[in-house]
Amino acid sequence: MQNQSTSNAQQNARTLRREMTDAERKLWSGLRSEQLGVKFRRQHPLGNYIADFACLDPRLIVELDGSQHQTQKGYDAQRDTFLRTQGFEVLRFGSNDPFVNFEGMLQAVLNRLNELKAACPHPNLPPEGEGAQSRSHP
Repeated sequence: MQNQSTSNAQQNARTLRREMTDAERKLWSGLRSEQLGVKFRRQHPLGNYIADFACLDPRLIVELDGSQHQTQKGYDAQRDTFLRTQGFEVLRFGSNDPFVNFEGMLQAVLNRLNELKAACPHPNLPPEGEGAQSRSHP
């Protein structure tokens, strides 16, 4: 599935990457460099939307919601619907969570990643337990 982001979203994503909030920087410090075993992208454009943090395999988006999200629930619901039609799961956290529950957030993200991996194993690898010896002994 190709990412068909608009050029406007791509340009806005570049700006958002340069101007990350303190909460986004804190969360990024725990997601970057495949620390959870997968690659995350920050401020990743998808269609007309920009995901705070997106993992493309498995397809998971992590969002930090500030107080403005209390007044834009309809927009967030529409956005989440679009992202789900693109095959993504969406996890939302409050913008203060990286400061008050950083380890808990990372654990919640890791738990969801593991659930997604278990539900949809990589197509080129046999399920866990099957063929493990053939992978370890060429």
